[in-house]
Amino acid sequence: MTVLTLAAAQSVSIAGDWLGNLARHQHLMRLAAQQGVQVLVFPELSLTGYEPQLAAQLALAPDAPQLQPLRDLARELRLTAVVGLPIRLVEDGPVLIGALVLAADGSLAVYSKQHLHAGEERFFAPGSGGAPLQLAEARLALAVCADFCHASHVQAAVAAGADIYAAGVLISEGGYAADSALLQGYAREHGIVLLMANHGGPSGGWACAGRSAIWGPDGQLLGAVEGVGEALLIARCVAGQWQAQVVPVAG
Repeated sequence: MTVLTLAAAQSVSIAGDWLGNLARHQHLMRLAAQQGVQVLVFPELSLTGYEPQLAAQLALAPDAPQLQPLRDLARELRLTAVVGLPIRLVEDGPVLIGALVLAADGSLAVYSKQHLHAGEERFFAPGSGGAPLQLAEARLALAVCADFCHASHVQAAVAAGADIYAAGVLISEGGYAADSALLQGYAREHGIVLLMANHGGPSGGWACAGRSAIWGPDGQLLGAVEGVGEALLIARCVAGQWQAQVVPVAG
């Protein structure tokens, strides 16, 4: 029987603390692998925190040596991890908001945020997106935060054959109701599974809402983290039926 297992990593990022955040990512990846997770999606800019003013000094090339421990761990665990950080595709090039796909086979793919929030243009340039991920019989399209505010982004993902849409985000308490309703509506309208991985603690001056969630292709909420803090929201598809569980994360 084919089982597809996805998870949102609701992580807490410390501003600019590369080594500390790296260690938390490794911890969450190991916990996810123990649960049989095949694809683990982290929030927007998870490795650095959402810190636009620090982005230029923290930005890395996608194949930077600093990322090799995560790539090695993903391959060791046979887990594909989608991690967030500011990136430069060329030396001295513009800073993009990246979601790097550290694949279970050791390969690397890049997704860069296409649509910026107002004010982000002071620190970042718009990216060009990235190709959907092929997962056995499913296809997963990525998004980073403001991307999903544009219906055309979801439509393009569906047109490319995606039946899963996974967004790494930073959503505050004030924006959660509207944003979660929008995501739920996309799931229902397009008949797709929609996974949202949010920050589990404050970042960039924002009081993040946590409450990472996943909706089924009928728009039904399959599961959500109750509040803030670190957790894994795991969704399994067994024989075409989705079910979700929340796994709390200890320190």
